Amino acid sequence: MFEKNLEIGYLLDFYGEILPPRRRDIMDLYYNDDLSLAEIAEQLGITRQAVRDSIKKTETELFFYEEKLGLRRRFTEATDHAEAALSLCRQSDADPALEECLTDLLRAVSGD
Repeated sequence: MFEKNLEIGYLLDFYGEILPPRRRDIMDLYYNDDLSLAEIAEQLGITRQAVRDSIKKTETELFFYEEKLGLRRRFTEATDHAEAALSLCRQSDADPALEECLTDLLRAVSGD
């Protein structure tokens, strides 16, 4: 279950802004704030079943976006390749500017 929650969290990072605001809010409350269905329902003034339906529909939509667009997959691959290149730079006599550039790239994509 934890892996699925983590995957949904990543997908929300990539595709959350294209979701309708209400569904984005529900997903944020459920996955990021860790509220229960009942707590979300009470806060938004809807039924618990409506919250559950919205979460399930949105999860399906997020996986669809990833299947078609692959932004998370490509981001992960690019990050992995940049980390491997940085490791190779550190093991060899590579130009320090190249190592600095790769370090900056990884820092930028990780949000640090």
